[in-house]
Amino acid sequence: MSVIRQLSSRTVYENRWLVVREDRVRRDDGSEGIYSVLSKPDFAVVIPLDGDQLTLVEQYRYPIGRRLWEFPQGSWEDEPDADPAALAAGELAEETGLRAGTLRHLGFLWEASGYATQGGHVFLATDLRQGERTVHREEQDLRPGRFAVAEFEAMIRRGEIRDGPTVAAWGLYLVHGRAPTGSSGGSQ
Repeated sequence: MSVIRQLSSRTVYENRWLVVREDRVRRDDGSEGIYSVLSKPDFAVVIPLDGDQLTLVEQYRYPIGRRLWEFPQGSWEDEPDADPAALAAGELAEETGLRAGTLRHLGFLWEASGYATQGGHVFLATDLRQGERTVHREEQDLRPGRFAVAEFEAMIRRGEIRDGPTVAAWGLYLVHGRAPTGSSGGSQ
């Protein structure tokens, strides 16, 4: 098993959303190099499923210069150790106004393990009821939309949905057999 050993580490950039550090490392063969690591709080991604309808949000993603349809998702920079279920419920309400009667944890996925420490908890939200949205200033252009499951999957096939956490979350849901929350109970 190959192990890369950290020799030293220094923060090269930091703001309220992230930290970038540069590590000097030594590989098993004795060679040395650097490794850049991006640290961000873990996030939650929520699959809001109401019968055969999914709720997604569309928003402008500045780094890629385009709007994307994606499942509600996010992190709380001011509360990086927030309970994942509370984070999921909060992001769902903020971005869509939906409240979930049942929130089922499907798993955890690393966002970009080649350069980042951030990962995401995937939740299935069912027994949905509509409430008020509380969108943050940074998300003021966000707009929710409802799609039939068949249309959502067709959008993935056509390349219209390219958000990695959304596609990965849907894959995790499919691995779980498209099972409704049923007997597994409420929040986990």
